[in-house]
Formats: sequence, structure tokens, C-alpha cells
Amino acid sequence: MSDPISAMNMARFDGIARIEETGLHGMITLRGDLASKPLKAAATAVAGVAFPGANEANCEDDTGICWMSPDEALVMCPYDTVKAGVAQMQKALARQHVLVVNVSDARAVFQVSGPSAREVMAKLCPVDLSPEAFKPGMFRRTRMAQVAAAFWMVDDQTFRIVCFRSVADYVFSLLRVAAQPGSEVGCF
Repeated sequence: MSDPISAMNMARFDGIARIEETGLHGMITLRGDLASKPLKAAATAVAGVAFPGANEANCEDDTGICWMSPDEALVMCPYDTVKAGVAQMQKALARQHVLVVNVSDARAVFQVSGPSAREVMAKLCPVDLSPEAFKPGMFRRTRMAQVAAAFWMVDDQTFRIVCFRSVADYVFSLLRVAAQPGSEVGCF
């Protein structure tokens, strides 16, 4: 059996911001009543972080929980623990009306970092990314040019992006073009 590899095999680009694919991540789609105490407890037990509010992400390194919609969260964990995390949540939520699915191999994760990271992201997404409107811990599900994407800020100069693996090359290319040296706009 072959070893799993990430969509872009850890591709990187340095321009006005650093663009990098961050490798394999364990990702579990959890659908159900996000106000449910058992659901929150199951998610936090796997991720090891508090459950976020609407339009928020609470992530630390390879673990975290992202609010995806009123009835969906993305639970993140190390790639090698995702199967155990799914089993743990399914067992804990056996009497709940939920969906727990391992989506790790269907997604890719990128990081955009540096002083111009906001500018790179603003070129591609129809979201107000001014420092007053979008702060670390905030989360958006939106379009990145022609494809669906979700992102959050890790800190004032770092974004994490999740997209479908099937469009990872396209997303990396978009980010690379938006981060070309000399492409500064000076908005932020």
C-alpha cells in the first residue's frame, strides 16, 4: 500500500506573501444541531479546543473546530488520528441525529502569511478583509475566484485556506499569481 501524500506535495511560493500547502490534515465534517451539548462535547473531545461561535474558527496547530454553517462544523485533528476521531464521535453521538464523515483526503489546506497576506486574499475573495472587519479567529466560507473555499486568520498576518483537493492546483496558482513580487496594491 502506498503512503498518502498531500494534493500539492507541500508546494511553496515566496512573493509579497508566502504561499504554502500545509500537508495532510485530519478533517471530519460534523453535521447536526450545533447547539446540542453532546455534539459540542464530542467535537471538543476530538479537537481538544472549545467549540467556536458562528463565523469563527478555534484552531491550534493541527487541531481545531471551524464553524461551517448553522448545522455544520469542520473538526480538525492530526491526519493519523482521524479514523479514531470519527469512531469516537460516532460512538458518542450514536443516539443523536448527526452525520460524521472523514473528508481528509477530499480537501487541501494552504497557508498565506506575511505582511501582505490580507492583500493577497482580498484580490481573490469577495470579503471585507480590512483589519477592522476581519480579525484572527474569524471564519468565512466563500468563493476564491471560481471555486469554493473556506478560510480563517491564525494571527494578524496568517490565513489558513481549505478547498477541495480537486481544485488544489488551481487555488495554488491563484494564490501564486496574487502574491507575485511587484503586485502590491497598498490597501492594508
